[in-house]
Amino acid sequence: MAGPESVQQEVDDNPEHIDDAELALQGINMLLNNGFKESDELFRKYRNYSPLMSFGASFVSFLNAMMTFEEEKMQLACEDLHATEKLCESENASVIETIKNKIKKRTDSQRSELAVVERLQRQIIVADCQVYLAILSFVKQELSSYIKGGWILRKAWKMYNKCHSDISQLQEAYQKRCSGQQGVTAASPPSSSSSSSSSSSPSHSASSSSTPLPQRLSRVSGETLSRLMGSVSFGYGLFHLCISMMPPHLLKIVNLLGFPGDRHQGLSSLTYASESKDMKAPLATLALLWYHTVVQPFFAMDSTDTQTGLVEAKAILQRREAVYPSSSLFMFFRGRVQRLECQINSALTSFNNALELATDQREIQHVCLYEIGWCSMIELRFDDAYRAFDRLRTESRWAQCYYAYLTGVCQGATGDTEGATNTFKDIQKISKRKNNPIEHFSTRRAELLRRQSPTRERCTLAVIEVLYLWKALADSSTSKLQHMSQVLQDTEDAACAGLRQLLLGAIHKCQGNTKEAIRCFQLAARDEEGHLSNSYVQPYSCYELGCMLLDNPESSSKGKGLLLQAKEDYSGYDFENHLHVRIHSALASLKEAGPQ
Repeated sequence: MAGPESVQQEVDDNPEHIDDAELALQGINMLLNNGFKESDELFRKYRNYSPLMSFGASFVSFLNAMMTFEEEKMQLACEDLHATEKLCESENASVIETIKNKIKKRTDSQRSELAVVERLQRQIIVADCQVYLAILSFVKQELSSYIKGGWILRKAWKMYNKCHSDISQLQEAYQKRCSGQQGVTAASPPSSSSSSSSSSSPSHSASSSSTPLPQRLSRVSGETLSRLMGSVSFGYGLFHLCISMMPPHLLKIVNLLGFPGDRHQGLSSLTYASESKDMKAPLATLALLWYHTVVQPFFAMDSTDTQTGLVEAKAILQRREAVYPSSSLFMFFRGRVQRLECQINSALTSFNNALELATDQREIQHVCLYEIGWCSMIELRFDDAYRAFDRLRTESRWAQCYYAYLTGVCQGATGDTEGATNTFKDIQKISKRKNNPIEHFSTRRAELLRRQSPTRERCTLAVIEVLYLWKALADSSTSKLQHMSQVLQDTEDAACAGLRQLLLGAIHKCQGNTKEAIRCFQLAARDEEGHLSNSYVQPYSCYELGCMLLDNPESSSKGKGLLLQAKEDYSGYDFENHLHVRIHSALASLKEAGPQ
């Protein structure tokens, strides 16, 4: 791949022949191949060359701010994003437009046609900038910042929706002109490749109030329209996907505010964007990998296993391997796939390799350390897990209570109970966000363990509990599951009786012991003594039991009843929103399957 110096020489020698879309894509590919400095240099050098290059520079600035969370860099990112917005709104938007206008004598119709394309491109860039400005606003964690960020996001969504509708109309007109047919369905705009790929084209619903667009754009190529659709589909798809994953009670409110939440539409749009020639194609690819390897396994979307997502993720990684041979991010996602396939040692190798590749990218190092810690917990290598989480606790500015709690339970599981007690004491001092469910759980659990004087067995139980809550038990080998089961059976604390049965049931479920799993879940659901200290045990047990009964047609109605009981009869427990999302998915799958 050409470096910034060779790209600069090419631009200087042939300014009128430079494709800024291709140049921007090169810059993003540099970034993902660990060339953060080189990418920044390229975009900074040509940020006034076109709105697209300006956006590239602002995006790198935004990433730099999110990786460091330094106030100065966050302020600089805001200024850069505002500068890009201003450039997009100006009439003489860039050097490249001036050069093109001087060299080429366009007819009025040509100017009109190209102006439509340029206007759409600038509108998409402005919407992208607004999304990143909203994220920077949310990072401040203040009520006024949340309100401001939400308002900015609403403006961005309206622009995405309008541009998506307009570009879809242009693609329809182009297809009609090329095919000579009377009509082409809007659900399959042309792919950027010559092969037919209607499955990757995002569907849409054109707005009846859209501004009339030229029905015959004789000078605008199908490739240009396809790239534009790829450009808008990234933000359009992310909106749909992220909102669709909200808890059901919040989803209704968000929908009323004008935000959609169609997961299938989101995935379709991101797939289309990832296969386009737009500069955000690599980012759409990362978003798909994130969904298939992180989000879907955690939330158990559609109440199914993660096999379909893993197949998709592996195919994506295989297709992109030649383009990103040394990318720390793609190496990270390879490790995620291996972890979900229970190849924990291979996953650890991938995460450690990604850690080494991300030398100058602290936040990427942190996500690698996080996975190293989790894989070590799954393998019950408590020393390794302790070292990874302890480094996160000291280096990261985010989730410090959570990292400190994981550090403490792993430290106690190694036998260093005195050190674990000191770590649990520190959690009270660093606790800041009382309304954060993870921080609330970590703080309360740490205080409970500290008061009881943690033992090695109790800390090991706490590790197993975390593995269950984060849906990582299924990643464990049979031998490790058997060891966990033995630890739980040896635990005699009456206050943990219900929790112990819930965890034993989850382990039996992973091992395929259906009868034993149901028996344990039933015992956990009846636990009243430990309700105050383990408030989530009963609703989670009802959910687990309900899901298992759904698998049998004879007991499916009883299973549905238990799911509704878990949803309606309990409130105010740990990770309530997480469970509601899973219940919603299970009930939705039941509806799709039809009457039993």
